[in-house]
Amino acid sequence: MPGPQVFDFSTSDINFDKPKPSKSTPSSRRSMVALMPNPHRCLPMRSPMVRALVLTFSILAIGALLFRSNADVQTAIIKTATSAKQAIYLQRPLKHGGDWQDTLPTPTEPHRASSTGDDGSATALFTNSSLVAMDCNYDIARLKKWKERYNLQDKIEYTKRYIQVSRQPIRRKSMTNLNQSFLTDAIRTVDLNNPEPYQSEVCPEPLVAPVSMSPFPGSANASEFMFGVSTTYKRFSDAKTSPVNEWTYWLTDGRGNSNGGKLILMLLDAGEEELRDADEVLKGKGIDVDVYRSNPVEIMAVRYLGLVPTMFNHPERQGRKWLVTCDDDTFFPSFNGLKKRFEEFDHEFPMYIGTFSEDVNNIQRHGSQAFGGAGVFLSVPMAGLVTEKYESCKTDQKIKESNSGWGPQGDILLRKCIYENSNYKLTLLNELWQLDLHGDPSGFYESGIKPLSLHHYRGGGWHVAHPWHYTKVSNVCGEDCMMQRFRTEDDFVISNGFSVAYYSHGIDFDVNQFEATFHAAPQNHGWNLDFVMGPQRPSLHKTGRKLSWDLQEAEVEVDEEDGGAIVSVRQVYVRRADDWRWRNGDGSAMAGRDGVVEVVWLADRGGQ
Repeated sequence: MPGPQVFDFSTSDINFDKPKPSKSTPSSRRSMVALMPNPHRCLPMRSPMVRALVLTFSILAIGALLFRSNADVQTAIIKTATSAKQAIYLQRPLKHGGDWQDTLPTPTEPHRASSTGDDGSATALFTNSSLVAMDCNYDIARLKKWKERYNLQDKIEYTKRYIQVSRQPIRRKSMTNLNQSFLTDAIRTVDLNNPEPYQSEVCPEPLVAPVSMSPFPGSANASEFMFGVSTTYKRFSDAKTSPVNEWTYWLTDGRGNSNGGKLILMLLDAGEEELRDADEVLKGKGIDVDVYRSNPVEIMAVRYLGLVPTMFNHPERQGRKWLVTCDDDTFFPSFNGLKKRFEEFDHEFPMYIGTFSEDVNNIQRHGSQAFGGAGVFLSVPMAGLVTEKYESCKTDQKIKESNSGWGPQGDILLRKCIYENSNYKLTLLNELWQLDLHGDPSGFYESGIKPLSLHHYRGGGWHVAHPWHYTKVSNVCGEDCMMQRFRTEDDFVISNGFSVAYYSHGIDFDVNQFEATFHAAPQNHGWNLDFVMGPQRPSLHKTGRKLSWDLQEAEVEVDEEDGGAIVSVRQVYVRRADDWRWRNGDGSAMAGRDGVVEVVWLADRGGQ
């Protein structure tokens, strides 16, 4: 039976196999380390404690079988035997590439039994209240699925890493240093055309990631907010531009129920059938929505302004504090954080809250107003003022005045309506992001910040990102940990939910600066973004100093036997060998093959 091939970087000077000194496992983490079956022996009986454990598991197995039907006997035997075998030994590497040592685990009371593969090769992990299965074997079917989905080569470099979440009463850090290595062995090459199975792989001890005890997305209460969006039915229904998944994240509890937020959706080019379809799709996801047909006679800028009186006059406006206009590609990744931030503002006062474009050219071109893609928040009194003056704010003259050279702008119409009819001005909230960026957005998403809104992530001239997948990890570690960075001893940085990056020459730059992988356009002067982002550090593209796997998809895993409790999130990060970014200084590729890194975040079932 052939084993996986050792990853070879013969085309470059990158070396993942640098030996790292061993570190003993702190006693505070002993309950989180991996329980693994011995790869050479089945049930060693050399100590009385081991024999006692085996006897205990045998008695429990027999007792369980007495209460099961005959049809379940074989399954019960397999599961019980596997659990017993897994619970015997705790293993950890003595050093990088070294042998494995057997020690007895610290006794603990498991929350539930672990699930294992048919070959019993899964590894059990004790947390403070649960037993979670870890399996590092090669799932060829899944790898082939990713090969087809992401157009990968037949031979790919693959590694899998488990990360144990440890929720603690600490503040969120932009960068958290871990005293563990990301790689404990060489990356393996998997031949997807090889029909024979690979030998069993032993999972290394999981990384332990301390995170703040921030709230989970499903706990958000958005009942103080009403959102208005104007778009076309074509954009709503097209799989490439549909906002349904993103809206499901920040407008529901993740279990098919509304989180209290109200959505007013205005659709252009929609008949009765299209309106009904949109309504059914969104309500089927648990979104509290009312769908209306936009007036096709009105231009886009007026349709945008019209969202304000539509929300203000809505019968469900009573009890709301904030009426929000945004685009169909506006995303709120941390709704609990957003709500907490708005508790600092007086909703009974006429307030106009938003942010500028990051590109100073856009401010010069369009003016000093809230840019709508980042989200424009109006207190109810302010929305009432706009509603009262609405007709006078959308005259032909006002529309003409809102034309900045790029056509009439709804953001300008709204600003003029407020500024010309009151003394109130914009309140800046810089945690909202318009993201008028072009090129590779990794410098932003790898910055370690906690944004309250994201925009322009669907391409079409702007950048491409997948925030709906990025935020899934928040279900196991809380809202704070999305985009939080974790640096390992072997110079890997996990920008949680976005990328896993390896820095081959170490990290000798200011990690608090944005990496200039993106640019402003048009009229990029090089300093367009500095007033918001500060001067950015030079990009590491084509330097041979950085190699990154970018997240393509994520999956939330639940335990149906435990009431649907979320137990883990699986992330799939992909790197292409022909990626133009990952080149040495002489132009040669840093890696000879495509690569996949699978990261599984394990929930802290005892964390609050």
